[in-house]
Formats: sequence, C-alpha cells, structure tokens
Amino acid sequence: MNQADFPKILGFCCRWCSYAGADLAGSMRLQYPPAIRIMMVPCTGRVDILHLLKAFELGFDAVFVSGCHIGDCHYLAGNIRTVKRVAKLKKDLAAMGIEPERLEMFHVASGEGPKFATVCREMFARAQKLGPNPVKREARAAWLAKQPDAEIAA
Repeated sequence: MNQADFPKILGFCCRWCSYAGADLAGSMRLQYPPAIRIMMVPCTGRVDILHLLKAFELGFDAVFVSGCHIGDCHYLAGNIRTVKRVAKLKKDLAAMGIEPERLEMFHVASGEGPKFATVCREMFARAQKLGPNPVKREARAAWLAKQPDAEIAA
C-alpha cells in the first residue's frame, strides 16, 4: 500500500457556510491534511445516501458532510434532512461491516475557518486509526497484517 494513497477523505461542503469556512481556513493559512478532498454542493440537503455510499465504493477511507448550523440553512431544512440521512447510513454501514465512524456530519459556519481545519484533522485521525476502507481489500489486509492488535476485524 502506497502511503500517498492512505487515507483518502472526502468532504461534502455546503456552498454557503462550510465551503466558505474552508476558504477562510485557507486564507488564514491554517494547516489541515492534504488528504482531504472537498466537494462543494449547493446545500447538504442535496447529498443523498447514494452519493455517500458511492464515495466509499470509490475507496474513500472516510467521508464527512459539513453544512450550515441547524436553523441557519439557506434552503430552510436541507441540513436537518442530511442529519437524518447520515444517522440512518451510519446504522446501515455497521450492518454492512463498515465502521460507522468513517462517516460524520459537522456544522461549520462561513466564519469558522479554524473549526473547519479542526474537523479535517479529526477526520484524518479517525481514518488513520480505522485503517483503509474495507472495500479496498488488499490494502486493508496489508494494513491489518502490520497492526500489533490482531483482534481487529477484517
């Protein structure tokens, strides 16, 4: 497994708040891991469960959705729907044998650049702790073989 390929993290960010927060983090020159790939969406309410599943299928080790704070959605209730979708998918991921910790929902406003950088570092740390996505069988097996704790489930 090439170290440059691990971990891969995808962040779905709302155009109005979280993407602006990411932009602010960059403007402030705040450091966060380069493994984070950001996808701007008009509203987190447009992020469907299928989009999240596709990210895991494509081999992303962790996925997060970052939107407006509850009550501040520019499209009224998009972020509330997404909170419910993420909670449901976390249960489904567990049933599929994928750790639910690989998926998370965050709320970052446009003026919270430092919080966005913290979110990115948190997801990076989670992905490193959990190892490669179980969909990437060969990389996962190689990673598990190197772990001192042999109790980790494949």
